[in-house]
Amino acid sequence: MSIRFLILLSLLFASSTSVLAAQDFTWHGKVAAGKAIEIKGINGGIKARAASGNEVEVTAVKRARRSDPASVKIAVVQHDDGVTICAVYPGKSSEGENTCAPGKDGHMDVKDNDVTVEFSVAVPAGVRFAAHTVNGGIEANDLDARVEAATVNGGITLSTRGTAEAATVNGGVTASLGQADWKGETEFVTVNGSVTVTLPATLSVEVEASTVNGSIDSDFPLLIQGRISPRKITGTIGSGGRTLKLHTVNGSIRLRKGT
Repeated sequence: MSIRFLILLSLLFASSTSVLAAQDFTWHGKVAAGKAIEIKGINGGIKARAASGNEVEVTAVKRARRSDPASVKIAVVQHDDGVTICAVYPGKSSEGENTCAPGKDGHMDVKDNDVTVEFSVAVPAGVRFAAHTVNGGIEANDLDARVEAATVNGGITLSTRGTAEAATVNGGVTASLGQADWKGETEFVTVNGSVTVTLPATLSVEVEASTVNGSIDSDFPLLIQGRISPRKITGTIGSGGRTLKLHTVNGSIRLRKGT
């Protein structure tokens, strides 16, 4: 038996194992305008797109090479602010039982479970979208309301006609916003990656931007406050007001002017 044949056989076995270990989940329902559909995962990416109708649709594909995909449950929690859907792994987290809850509530720990869960979401106009994972990228394209995205190992790309904020550690952040009327402050941050944010031409904000290994570039004229530095800027765009924070360590920051 040739080495080439053995390699092909091993690749075929690995591929078939992955396919056989896949499981699907689907949920759809109405979420009122102004409320949120929130997705919370750990291992796996999250993708969102604009829905063609007035219902949210969520699909999830679970895959594993070693663990049982059925061991990871997809939980749906309805609450006053909308709907939260989580990948719930078996066992206990460091803070107790693994549970699905909106926002910062709930606990999750994968232990040695290698199941990945890839989420796809169709978001109707006017519905807010929140996505949280640990190992995976987040994409949200052509949405209509506020977007909040957070991961650890993965890039974030989003576009919305509303407002947004995004945070990761290992990956870049690219965001395009149609509105800049958020309350208080919003931020786009990473550690290893660049940050590119496109905002309306009528932007008026207080800007805090910093990088260690990179540069800062803005299409908007900035009234600089304090010492001028190529890697740290505090300044005002337009008449100021709300705060925009842009931070990275290893990467550049680009503030782009939209329409």
